[in-house]
Amino acid sequence: MHDSRPNSIILYDGVCGLCNRVVQFVLKRDHDDRFRFASLQSEFAGNILRRHRVQPGQLDTFYILLDATAATERLLSKSDAVISLLGNLRSFWRVVGRLIQLIPRFARNAIYDVVANNRYRIFGRYDSCPLPSERDRAKFLDSA
Repeated sequence: MHDSRPNSIILYDGVCGLCNRVVQFVLKRDHDDRFRFASLQSEFAGNILRRHRVQPGQLDTFYILLDATAATERLLSKSDAVISLLGNLRSFWRVVGRLIQLIPRFARNAIYDVVANNRYRIFGRYDSCPLPSERDRAKFLDSA
């Protein structure tokens, strides 16, 4: 059964090793085909961020855009984006998202910030955004 909701768009730091691992994690587990992707370095993501009054050069979080181009469009960041992502996956991951949601936002975001501030050192950094596989290329909205 395919969900009729619009796809959510994950905006991620394309040169971040952790962010690219998150994208691969989602691609493997997005059985309902709910997610699309764009790197924060792309013009596509920059346009979305400016629409939401966010500085496009901010690479300290990933974002999820819900209900793209609809009147209900929302941009989530930090731990709220993580919870939304996990909530749109199946079974175990949805439960993990609900458990994380029990933690107060200020505490969730403090933990998120520690990881984000150390992600290049721990997970590495690419010289440029890795290209998606041929199979997944259509899910990347900033791919030519």
